[in-house]
Amino acid sequence: MVKIPFIGNIVNWFEQRAFGVCNWWGRKLGIRPTRIRMYFIYLSFFTVGSPVIMYFIMAFILEHKEAFKPKRNSKERIWDL
Repeated sequence: MVKIPFIGNIVNWFEQRAFGVCNWWGRKLGIRPTRIRMYFIYLSFFTVGSPVIMYFIMAFILEHKEAFKPKRNSKERIWDL
């Protein structure tokens, strides 16, 4: 059996990056992330891959969530008027 050294790196990258969406949803909803991953897989089979597109969109938003949050300026609070 031939070992490919970079396969472990790819698996680690997917565990850290690609499954972050399921972990985030699991924490928010109080559900195990493995169950959410199973739902994504089942929905992908039944709907011909459209949840995969939603997953990538959610991953992009989760990765760049600071850009989507409104910026608060301390001078714009109502108490400072």
